[in-house]
Amino acid sequence: MPVLRSPLPRARWSLLLAMAACAAAPPEPTDDEPRPRLRHLGVTIGSLPTGPHNAITDVAGVRVGHATVVAGRDLHTGVTVVLPHADNPFLHKVPAAVHVANGFGKFAGGTQIDELGELESPVALTATLNVPRVADGLLDWLLAQPGNEGVRSANVVVGETNDGGLSDIRRRAVTAGHVTQALANATTGPFAMGCVGAGAGTICMGWKGGIGSASRRTGEHTVGVLVQTNFGGRLMVGGVPVHAHLRPEDVTEADRDGSCWIVIATDAPLDQRALQRLAARAFAGMARTGASFAHGSGDYALAFCTAPSQRITAGSTTTGGPVLRGDALTPLFVAVAEATEEAIVDSLCQAVTTRGRERTVPALPIAPLQDLLLRSK
Repeated sequence: MPVLRSPLPRARWSLLLAMAACAAAPPEPTDDEPRPRLRHLGVTIGSLPTGPHNAITDVAGVRVGHATVVAGRDLHTGVTVVLPHADNPFLHKVPAAVHVANGFGKFAGGTQIDELGELESPVALTATLNVPRVADGLLDWLLAQPGNEGVRSANVVVGETNDGGLSDIRRRAVTAGHVTQALANATTGPFAMGCVGAGAGTICMGWKGGIGSASRRTGEHTVGVLVQTNFGGRLMVGGVPVHAHLRPEDVTEADRDGSCWIVIATDAPLDQRALQRLAARAFAGMARTGASFAHGSGDYALAFCTAPSQRITAGSTTTGGPVLRGDALTPLFVAVAEATEEAIVDSLCQAVTTRGRERTVPALPIAPLQDLLLRSK
């Protein structure tokens, strides 16, 4: 159970909690019931509007899929995939860039993106020791796509965080078959968040982390973000120091490390340099949540552009129409920071208490969180 702590006198806290109870706060959801997202609690982050689903899939054509591997207390792991569009990604590459805030990670496929500024496969997220197996599954899928019969070199992209705190990571339980399942399940529109796919066994600031997503609209363009949260710090939500009032009981030294993966999609016409700048601004949103950016944290952001005019079609030697530059990028920078911050908080709101191999990690308690945030408005 979470422990309530506050610098306020105990008597005053008792009065506040009694008042909250009288206000008929919603009951805490059980592990079998759906948990609300942050906006369902009446709390918003930032000022820009969201897309219709408040998710990375608000960027037209982007799909997300999961395969979750759970077996008793021993396994809580999986894979999550993000596809930039519905066509063959090798034959219809998209501009992309990576920004690394801290490089303690096992990221596959990054150097070719840095060199060429192109993404030619889905982006997959998983657990640290599963990266080679997920890459193998992605490669099987990519080579089997119609039109790729003669392909002899392909750059698949896999990111990771370490879920060994809740799962037997040495079993390397995610297989090529799970990658195929996640790709087959990939969908536009709403998708599951929290303890699914690559987020099944992650821990964030002592609470159960997972997969989160959010989006922002600015002018004609959408920026969507998906995160895999597994990092340390002291939780802040919308500037409110939640950590001063709500703390998990069992915080280990390992919970102060950990990693975060951020995948960013936008339909704004951007080149590699602009996408790299966009990816860098995502970490402003992560910082606002209270992240520690520890020595042992692998913090990566990968951004790609889905604008049809910017696709890099097989055999072409030039790219398409004009791209946004200079001051036109500022609203997108604001959008990616807001969306990243909310996606991280939603990964906590959507996750459930998880009983793992060596410990139980609690879900962030919804009712006290809502009460604290609404009173802080």
